[in-house]
Formats: sequence, structure tokens, C-alpha cells
Amino acid sequence: MTSTIDAAEVAKFEAMAAEWWDVNGKFKPLHQMNPCRLDYITGQIAMEFGRDLQGAAPFEGLRILDIGCGGGLLAEPMARLGATVVGADAAERNIPVARIHAEQSGLEIDYRHTTAEALAAKGEQFDVVLNMEVVEHVADPAAYLRACHDLLRPGGLMVCSTLNRNAKSFAMAIVGAEWVMRWLPKGTHDWNKFITPDELFDLLRTAGLDPVDRKGMVFNPLGWSWSLSSRDLTVNYVTASIRR
Repeated sequence: MTSTIDAAEVAKFEAMAAEWWDVNGKFKPLHQMNPCRLDYITGQIAMEFGRDLQGAAPFEGLRILDIGCGGGLLAEPMARLGATVVGADAAERNIPVARIHAEQSGLEIDYRHTTAEALAAKGEQFDVVLNMEVVEHVADPAAYLRACHDLLRPGGLMVCSTLNRNAKSFAMAIVGAEWVMRWLPKGTHDWNKFITPDELFDLLRTAGLDPVDRKGMVFNPLGWSWSLSSRDLTVNYVTASIRR
């Protein structure tokens, strides 16, 4: 079994593990973006599986994997919506942080220090794979996405987000977020690893997935808010694809 883990990338997030739930800490941008991410994720899952988001536990019966789960910012909302959730992360120090917070929140989430490849090798399969802000940190995106494909049941849904590669994304995600605002430590992102939407769609198809949607996640500096956009995919964007 091969691994697509980039040890240097894992070390970056290991160093920040204790700050996952500090809304004013190093993960402040992610906390601000999270409602926008959840809006897209829940909408795609509801549409694909015919679920009513107004119900008490709309995702009951669905098995969801949050790969690169960090401290559980996505895993916990999925559990609250009734899903059976596995959170996996290659950064070992993230797991106890996520477990403790889930326990404090009264949630049962199966957190594991493992990789997509290891889970796939064990034959694990899920209805949904959440693959958010991970693909730009792995050593081999094509191999990583093949592992994600194998983790999906036929008809399963993967939601994958990443950063576009252009001058604007360099200015905002690296110069703005890391150098000027200092929301993230310098070097958190490598612009050369950013992936354009067309490149990602090609990678998804090569991995055996059928891309069905993509949207931009756009930051409004005036309102300090995020929103989904069908047109603006220039920096952060998110995709949905199906294993047929």
C-alpha cells in the first residue's frame, strides 16, 4: 500500500492542533468559512439522497467520512444531523482534540489517526466522503483521489474543496491570509500545489468519479462573510462528484 501523505504538510497542522476550536486563533478563517461550506455540503447531500433538511435527523442512515477532519469542524455538524460519522486525519495530534470536543458536545464520532489509503485498503466504504481543503496538501493528488473513490459506495457522493491557482489566489490566500493578516502561519499553503477547477475535474474523472457541480466560496471583506457563487471560482471553490 502506498501513501500520498506529505510529512511536511502534516507537521504544519500538527503544530496548530490545539487551536482548532479557538474561533480567534489560527483557524479563524476556517471558522468564518464553515457556515458557507456546510451550506454547500448539506445541500448536496440532501439533493443526492433525497433528504429533508427540516427533519429532526435528516442524515440518519448515512455513513459519512470526513477525511482530514482536523478538530471536527465538519464532523460534528454531520453527527448532529443524524449521520454515522468517521473522522480521519494523518496528523495524530488532531485526533485527541477532536475526540475531547465531541465528548464535551455529547456527540459520538469515530475519530481515527489514519489515511484515505489505509481506510480503502481495509475495504471501508461510505455514502459520503467530505474531502475539504486536503487535496492541495497531499504528495500525489491523483493517487489520493483514487483512494477517495474507493472509499465511496456506488452512487456515493464526494464533496471536495480546494484553492484555485492564479494571481488572485496567491494574493489572497498567501499574501493576505499568511503575510498581512497573519491568520495562518507563513508557509501553511504552497501556491504551486493549488489546483484549478478544470484540473480538479480532470483528476476526479481519471479517479473514476463523475463531477456534477462546482461553486466558488467567496469572501466579502466588507461584511467579513462568505457566500457561494456560481461564477466566481477564482480563489476558494468546492465540487461535488458521484461514484457511478
